[in-house]
Amino acid sequence: MNKSRPSQQKRQRERQRQERRTEKQARRQEAAERKANAPARADGSDPDLEGIKPGPQPLEDWQKFPE
Repeated sequence: MNKSRPSQQKRQRERQRQERRTEKQARRQEAAERKANAPARADGSDPDLEGIKPGPQPLEDWQKFPE
C-alpha cells in the first residue's frame, strides 16, 4: 500500500510540470505575436535611450551639493 502513494505524487508533479510547460509556451507565443505586431519605430531609436547623450550625464538638482 505504501508504494502507490509515491507514484500518485509523481503523477501529480508531472501533471503540474506539464501544465507549467504549456503555460510558459503560451506566454512565449503571445510575446512573439505582440513583438511581431508592434509598429516598428521609423527612426530606429530605442525609446529608453532617447535624450541621453554619450559620456557623463549632468547632475540632477537633487544630486548637486548645496553651496
